[in-house]
Amino acid sequence: MSPIITTHAREVVSLEKTLGHVFTSSGLLQQALTHSSQAREAEAARPDATERAKDNEQLEFLGDAVLGLVATEELFKRFPQFSEGQLSKLRAHLVSKNHLINVAERLELGRYLRLGRGEEKSGGRSKSALLVDALEAVLGAIYLDAGFETARSLILQHVLLPELEAFISSGRASKVTDFKSALQEKLQAASRPQPAYLMVKEVGPEHQKTFTIEARLLAGDGQIEFVGKAEGSTKKNAEQDAARQVLEYLAAKENGDTQ
Repeated sequence: MSPIITTHAREVVSLEKTLGHVFTSSGLLQQALTHSSQAREAEAARPDATERAKDNEQLEFLGDAVLGLVATEELFKRFPQFSEGQLSKLRAHLVSKNHLINVAERLELGRYLRLGRGEEKSGGRSKSALLVDALEAVLGAIYLDAGFETARSLILQHVLLPELEAFISSGRASKVTDFKSALQEKLQAASRPQPAYLMVKEVGPEHQKTFTIEARLLAGDGQIEFVGKAEGSTKKNAEQDAARQVLEYLAAKENGDTQ
């Protein structure tokens, strides 16, 4: 049986390096990593103590709220053309337990958890619920330690952007957000011509082809105004990504960001 791993100062430094943030208050990080089982054991060992031992439950509550706000803000800015329903579905994925467990495992949070003996013996370091709770608590601790902008930057770096980019490039986004339909509706509402989708390249063996698709946005006179160009393992995926580029172009144009 392997020895219980405790959060010594050296290990905390390792986690801080992985996170990209050195805590001003190291006690906040220790609290974020402390499961209630360990805190209750500490209280039992000190029956005369006047204060409750701190665990990560309140920090988890705070971190969940900060994560939700950062995700909402990023999606609001990145996808101004999306409906409330589309934004809600995509946010739900980004803050879901299924996604957050992957982040927690990538950060190896299980190494640093402070667990009671019973939780340790029952494999608490690999329990999804404990890892996700600890991740949210760490985010809450960063917010308290350094403020919203630092928390926002680290949430984007570790939690949101890698998954969001993979979600879009892999074509999985089409299950939640249909860029082609969103573009069609947007152009229809503006009485503009629908885009033309052209396959400009097809390479690779039959079982592993890569398709390059152009989504050509037409001006009122029929001239090409903008071209979104994307590759994908299927024509549908490439079309979706090309449509997304056109939507981003239109959004930037509306905001006066295009040249």
